[in-house]
Parts: sequence; structure tokens; C-alpha cells
Amino acid sequence: MAIYVDTAIIATAARAIEFGWIAGITTNPTLLAKSELAADETLKQLAQLTSGEVYYQLTASDFDGMVAEGKAAFESIGRQTVLKIPATAAGFQAVAYLSGEIPCAVTAIYSAAQAVVAAEAGAKYAIAYVNRATRFLGDGFALVRDMANVLERTNTEILAASIKSPEEAVKTLLAGAHHLTLPFDVLEAMAVHELSQQTVDEFAKNGRGILG
Repeated sequence: MAIYVDTAIIATAARAIEFGWIAGITTNPTLLAKSELAADETLKQLAQLTSGEVYYQLTASDFDGMVAEGKAAFESIGRQTVLKIPATAAGFQAVAYLSGEIPCAVTAIYSAAQAVVAAEAGAKYAIAYVNRATRFLGDGFALVRDMANVLERTNTEILAASIKSPEEAVKTLLAGAHHLTLPFDVLEAMAVHELSQQTVDEFAKNGRGILG
């Protein structure tokens, strides 16, 4: 299992990486638009923050454009690159073409059938938008369960996105997701619980350690 931070803000990504348990950084066009830097420079700086994967989502809609954009992203990010390619007919074609050279993740999957095609095209990851799928399909966790079932004997793993709380993150993993990408506020919330702090305070008040 790996947990990624979902941001294109350099300062936010840096804070997350400092946690020590963040595997890499995912971005999308909306997040990149919030960066004060050009997309290319943002990606280069994000890659310098981590030794893990850095995800870039293609914005081109046709096969030739996707291939050109994917190769350009690889030039910017290097071996850390994972291309997020939308689950469209042209997108699956681009995955099949690029996946032998650059790791690919099929994004915006809303059916198990699309997950099957992603695996056959050679995608390393299949991305489900859990909260968004719940809003539009009724049950994002059911989508993840169906994807997990059809991908069980493949080399394609599920990366879950669009997660709004620690509780939703855990339910997503229980449904069969392999990895999570989370916004910074959810990452912070994952690590804390009021009872944990209460217990620590009690030990601090009544106990003793080697430094006093």
C-alpha cells in the first residue's frame, strides 16, 4: 500500500513529504492551475521533493496529442513519471502505446469494464474517484469492489482518489483499493485521534522517560 499527497502546490507537497510516510505526489490539471509556477516548472520542482512517483494528467484529447504530451511530461519529470490518462477510447489507445515505455495510470474510471480495458492496455494503475462516484453512481465503494474483483489476477492496481475523510479512506481500502491519494487536510487527519492525544497526555503527566 502507498499513500500519495494530491497537490501541485510546492509548499504543501513539501510539508506532506516531511511526514516521512508519503510515497509520492499526484497532480491533475485543476491542481496545476492553482500553482503560481508554469506547469512544467511545477512538475520539475515536485519531482525534486520526493524520490517517489510524480503523476501528471494529460490534457490532450486525441491519440497523437496524448503521445506527444506524455513524452513531454516524461522529459520534465524523468523516471519518476506516472502518466494519468483519461478513460476514453483515445486514452486507452495511448496507454497501450506508451505503457511499455512510461508507467501509466488510467484515470476517471467509472465502471469495472473500463478497469478491464485499462489492465489489457498495460496500465500500472486504475484510478477510481470514490466520493465523486458515490455522488454520480450511488456507491463509490461498490465501484472499487468491482474493480478489485476484475483486476485480481492482473498487474494493474487500484489507486483511489476523491476521498474526503479518513473514514472514507479506510472504507476504500477495505473495498479493495491498493493505494490512496489524499489532499493535505485528509492526510493530516489520518494521523490523529483525540483519544491518542488524551492517552499521550496521561502518560506525560504520570510517567517518566530516560530524558526526564
